[in-house]
Amino acid sequence: MSTHARAGAHSAQSAARHAATQPWLEALERLGYVVRGVVYALMGYLALGLAMSRAGAATDPAGSVVVLAGSPLGRPLLIAVVVGLGAYSVWGFVRAIFDPWRRGTDPTGIAQRLGYAWSGFAYASLTLFALNLLAGGGKSAGDSTQAAVRSILTLPAGRLVAVAIGVVTIGVGIGQFAEARSDFVQKGVKEHEMPPAVRKLSRWLGRLGMFSRGITFTLVGWFVLQAGLHRDPSGAHGYRGAFIFLLSQPYGHLFLAVVALGFIALGLHSVALARWARLLGSS
Repeated sequence: MSTHARAGAHSAQSAARHAATQPWLEALERLGYVVRGVVYALMGYLALGLAMSRAGAATDPAGSVVVLAGSPLGRPLLIAVVVGLGAYSVWGFVRAIFDPWRRGTDPTGIAQRLGYAWSGFAYASLTLFALNLLAGGGKSAGDSTQAAVRSILTLPAGRLVAVAIGVVTIGVGIGQFAEARSDFVQKGVKEHEMPPAVRKLSRWLGRLGMFSRGITFTLVGWFVLQAGLHRDPSGAHGYRGAFIFLLSQPYGHLFLAVVALGFIALGLHSVALARWARLLGSS
């Protein structure tokens, strides 16, 4: 690469980094943590109601957005969802590119940063879904995992792709169990600014939340793997299918209740990160 090309690339990177550290964007990213927390906590609350045999539902993040849209404050909430999760999507790409949480460039760090990029795409998709609702579009929140696997299986190598996605998702789920056992959930958090009691509570909320996500991710990966092996997209399920599967097992109400509480904990942990996460401008 020539000197001029290197200088141009460096200048573009500096400009992008400067844009990503704008106070207004970081304020919106913190709003994104709050909205994300509400979405996860609502998923957990509805699943807990289902586990306790009262009004409840097995749903996913898109389903939570639909529930918010149907509330008395539906339109203002949808605007907050679109703005907050749109900014949170940007934050996923910022973490992947600029590495404010110092994951590094070893294989583990690269895998984590790729996960942040995937988060950016996932929340961008959820933002577009909420934007469609805001514009008066349909409120159907079908199983996006099943729809995606159905599309993948139409490709020439679709079966292998679906199997690979299932294996990777299972690996991510197992990795989240490992994260739940460590202080990894607090990396990227300005713990030195947190009161001791809040710091301890935040750790346990994060661990419980990652444990529940580990269970659901592992189940979702297993569903996708089986769908690929058997070329049957009807067997692929997302969060919703994982919750229903847990409920159908012996002591399923207990299992689902524990996982639901974990999602509520994950939501509360996300709200805490809205205050104490170390964004690019403070890294």
